[in-house]
Amino acid sequence: MNKKIRADFPVLEHVIYLDSAATSLTPEPVVEAVAGYYREYNANVGRGVYRLSQLATQNYKEAHQKVAEFIGAKHEGEVIFTKNTTEAINMAANGLAWQRGDEVVTTLLEHHSNFLPWFKAHEKGVNLRIVKPDLDGVFEVADFEAAISDSTRLVAVTHISNVLGTISPIKELATVCNEKGALLLVDAAQSAPHIRIDVAELGCDFIAFSGHKMLGPTGTGVLWVKEPDKMEPTLFGGGMIKEVAVDGYELAAGYERFEAGTPNIAGGIGLGRAVDYLEDVGMDVLGTYEERLAKRLMDGLQELENVHVYGSTKPSERIGVVSFNIVGMNPHDVALQLDKDSDIAVRSGHHCCMPLMNYLGLKDGTVRVSLYLYNTEEEVDKFLVSVETIAKK
Repeated sequence: MNKKIRADFPVLEHVIYLDSAATSLTPEPVVEAVAGYYREYNANVGRGVYRLSQLATQNYKEAHQKVAEFIGAKHEGEVIFTKNTTEAINMAANGLAWQRGDEVVTTLLEHHSNFLPWFKAHEKGVNLRIVKPDLDGVFEVADFEAAISDSTRLVAVTHISNVLGTISPIKELATVCNEKGALLLVDAAQSAPHIRIDVAELGCDFIAFSGHKMLGPTGTGVLWVKEPDKMEPTLFGGGMIKEVAVDGYELAAGYERFEAGTPNIAGGIGLGRAVDYLEDVGMDVLGTYEERLAKRLMDGLQELENVHVYGSTKPSERIGVVSFNIVGMNPHDVALQLDKDSDIAVRSGHHCCMPLMNYLGLKDGTVRVSLYLYNTEEEVDKFLVSVETIAKK
């Protein structure tokens, strides 16, 4: 990535930021888009005929259109803005009409956000099956074929692990779901920022991701729904209805029926600008660049003594989200040392994946380093030197 991109992230002047899997940095054009709304046309959407309101409404709608095009959706009506992936998954979980005896299949690789909603459904009589990956975080499609039954209503699986960086076989899984009549929900929080997403090619019915992991503002997320009319809204109020009378109501069409109340207008517009930024860079260009950085990172960590790396070592099975531990050290101590000695920011702990950590026998979790378009080979090398120094102490 060139110097122009680096210049859009001023914080990089005094820190090596390697925690984009938690929250990415926000480039100046996105900050300007958010500030521009508040400075120039701060008005509600869909609630006024005056020009400021019309401008806000148009820009907010265009943001939906940008996201729809970004993921290959047919039209913006399928794209619902949420505050994050967690809300998006919960919206899908609560918007389906469950019956006692229905079944959900999920995996041990999931973030708590794609785990706990199904536990809540289980408390209401929905059966829950959990598929386990191998110790590298890799799934066999046959394991899903064995788990999905005639009672399976939905399969919920992460596209890319936020701990191990491993990629799940979504297209193959979609084929199995289609054959068995099950819906497929994909947690794309770690994939949408890094690889090109096409919902038609993936073959899923729902896809959820966060804006704040893909250069957008915090408090923004997306739920794409293949057939929105088959899902019930989970919030009711202003903005999501077409008509209301004393004896009933008629819902609005498209995404509006799911976005009750005043939405995060500035955030949505900022998310649209983040999509523009990624499209300007090019998702294929981004993927190639990150693949090179990830290989450099993985190869370097594997060469270090007293360092144990988790997840697949095959570049085709992973992205640049890498978990590791230093023998005899608590992950939090390693992260603190990296920050103190080298101004390097990484994540440590369980990464909201306690079932996976228990499965891997990692009661204290791991240190996680995650790359993005603004990172450089020089930063990776500095990180490796810092880890080596800590591991030798």
